[in-house]
Amino acid sequence: MSSSDNESPYASPPASPFMDLANRALHELMDDSVEKMYADMLEAHVAESSQRTTRKRRTTLRNHEVGDARIWKDYFSPQPVYPENYFRRRFRMSKKLFNRILEGISQHSPYFTQRYDCSGRKGLSPHQKCTCSIRQLAYGTAGDLHDDYIRIGGPTAVECLQKFCRCVIEVFLVQYLRRPNSSDIERLLEAYSTKHGFPGMLGSIDCMHWAWKNCPVAWKGQYTRGDHGYTTIMLEAVASYDLWIWHAYFGVGSSNNDINVLNQSSVFNQVLQGNTLPCNFTVNGTSYTKGYYLVDDIYIQNGLHLSHPGRV
Repeated sequence: MSSSDNESPYASPPASPFMDLANRALHELMDDSVEKMYADMLEAHVAESSQRTTRKRRTTLRNHEVGDARIWKDYFSPQPVYPENYFRRRFRMSKKLFNRILEGISQHSPYFTQRYDCSGRKGLSPHQKCTCSIRQLAYGTAGDLHDDYIRIGGPTAVECLQKFCRCVIEVFLVQYLRRPNSSDIERLLEAYSTKHGFPGMLGSIDCMHWAWKNCPVAWKGQYTRGDHGYTTIMLEAVASYDLWIWHAYFGVGSSNNDINVLNQSSVFNQVLQGNTLPCNFTVNGTSYTKGYYLVDDIYIQNGLHLSHPGRV
């Protein structure tokens, strides 16, 4: 068999000098086209960038002095436009309590003092910052909602709220959210015994449901109870006749009841550990060494709970 018989019928024909020249010319033409296209695109981009105007950051001149003067004239001047009952209804607290909070956080943090910016303009006053923060807490609204009255932007309002809550906790936690000491116990025993007819009582304990509008979908099962129909968070609190809160336990899902929350909270940890302060009183000739709390009829009756028939 000859060598020509072994060659495949599909083999490429031998390249000729003419085909080499044609391929070389085609590649050079394509390279030139690509380079010209890239140069045209670059030139168009440079021309567009030179014609484009630079966007400046938009600044809103809110005139903080106008908002501060308006708040002062409406509520804090010697002769305010709105009386004390309007202030309590709109701020959800008395003016005396507002001024006490304002004084405490102003001494604690320089953020809640009157400051000036780099150009010498007066910034937001302490009254503006506290008013914005308290109204957000009182009504559950967005910070931007108070811009037209207080003259404070949305991001600044959120910043004020965060710093306000942090300062209130740091300033007033030790004094107001604590367990009663010996003098407090004596005062509570005297008040409940003489004024209310409950000797040995230290306060009332109960749970409430706090609506949670933006609860994640995955959590709605454990934070929804059938009789409410919407997501809530439970708050357990112990309060006395003067509205002093001695204990707060917050964050439990509303699928629990008051007994489940009580079993999880730390309200009676010191009692179980035997570290409670003495609370001595006598009823019908019998002496007792531990006080009790007034509850409704869902709680188990024991030496620490007293259920009132009127369901307080």
